[in-house]
Amino acid sequence: MQRLKAAVHYTTGLICRQMEEEKEVQFTQQIIAAIAETAFKQCEIFAEDLELFSRHAKRSTVNVDDVKITVRRSKPLLDFICQKSEELAADQQEKKEKKKKTAGKGKKRKVHIESDVSESEDSNML
Repeated sequence: MQRLKAAVHYTTGLICRQMEEEKEVQFTQQIIAAIAETAFKQCEIFAEDLELFSRHAKRSTVNVDDVKITVRRSKPLLDFICQKSEELAADQQEKKEKKKKTAGKGKKRKVHIESDVSESEDSNML
C-alpha cells in the first residue's frame, strides 16, 4: 500500500510540475501531498464502489457498466469512459470478424489439402 501511495505522490508531483510550466504557477510540497492524498482516497472510494456494484449484480468481476455507474456524477469523466468503452467494443467486434474470416479460410484450406493428399495417395496405389 505504501508503494502505491508513493507512486501516486510521485505522479502527482510530475503533473504539478508540468502544470507549473504551462500555467506559470507554483505548487508547494504540502499542496502536492494534499492533492496526492485526495486522489488516493478517491481511488479507494472508487475501488470500493466498483466492488459493491459488481457484487450487487451477483458478479465476481467488475465490468464497464460498474465503472459507468461509479463515475456518473462527473459528466466529462462519464463521457470519456463511454467513448472509450464504445471504441473498445468496436475494436473487439473487428477482431471477432477478422478471426471468423481467418478461421473460415483456414478450414477450407485444410479440406482442400486433405483432398489433394487423398488424390495423391490414390495415384500412388496404382
